Amino acid sequence: MARPKQFFKKEIMSKLKKIAITDWVPENGKLQNVSLFYQTFGPELGTAPVVLVNHALTGNSNVTGKNGWWNDLIGKEKTIDTNYFTVIAFNIPGNGFDGDFENLISNYKDFATKDIASVFWKGLGILNIENLFAIIGGSLGGGIAWEMAALKPNAIENLIPIATDWKATDWVIANVLVQDQILNNSDNPIPDARTHAMLLYRTPQSLTRKFNRNKSGDNFDIEDWLIHHGIKLQNRFRLASYKLMNHLLRTINIVNAKEEFLQTASKIESNIHLVAVDTDLFFIPSETRQTYEVLQLIKSNVFYHEIQSIHGHDAFLIEYEQLSKIIQPIFNTQKQPNYATQN
Repeated sequence: MARPKQFFKKEIMSKLKKIAITDWVPENGKLQNVSLFYQTFGPELGTAPVVLVNHALTGNSNVTGKNGWWNDLIGKEKTIDTNYFTVIAFNIPGNGFDGDFENLISNYKDFATKDIASVFWKGLGILNIENLFAIIGGSLGGGIAWEMAALKPNAIENLIPIATDWKATDWVIANVLVQDQILNNSDNPIPDARTHAMLLYRTPQSLTRKFNRNKSGDNFDIEDWLIHHGIKLQNRFRLASYKLMNHLLRTINIVNAKEEFLQTASKIESNIHLVAVDTDLFFIPSETRQTYEVLQLIKSNVFYHEIQSIHGHDAFLIEYEQLSKIIQPIFNTQKQPNYATQN
């Protein structure tokens, strides 16, 4: 007999661990107390190389296992093999997956991705993790990965930002504004905002292939699909959480007022693997290619990879076989030294 979804939710919640951080000072200079919830997968912390996975806008720390959103990539005998790597994933404070809905989100516009990066580093420090084998994340998660690398440029061996960039472009900022306007002014904010967002995450070609103007009764199938996704998100996501996650997208920017991109990036010692999607309508690939071309001027260990897909931004979740082939060499355990001999 199949177990109900609420059983899996309780099962996942029981695996959540909590770090209480009482001395965090974000960019706004106001001392904050924040609860950082996380999950770990694979070997016990301190016994294997650590991979940090940063979730995207509507994601969470449950990256693999029951209802894991990246099961195709992470797990035993998978590309990121939890027989060999310890995988850790934090919940962005305020995302609501931990049930702590008031955590950070009442004044969401006070925070930026740089703040999330700093609190993630604080959490890792409390867990006695000073260095990471890799940070990987898509979209917002990849932006936070960039910010973490800028904050601690010597602490990450492999930086893998996917379908994202080191900064929010004017296009990203503009669409975040549209989302924010919907979330603050609509009578049905989450479904309405999600309807708009889904059209950024896919492409016209993807929708044509999926629906081909088919109808069920009076509605086109594309309409029913969009309405379904809006209701589905409303059932599992809080409005305040959505506002925060959306806002964070516009704040991605590793450059401070005193530096240019190359000055900041030149300090990052990580191998940088940029992964773009050729049809991404949100973090467009030409921006990632431009980042690669500029980085090549100062770094020999920067690499550009491109997922080929009709599905657009969401291809980093859909085209898992391509993504697996791209990152497999990084996580090839046959090429990694025995961790136990180094500690």
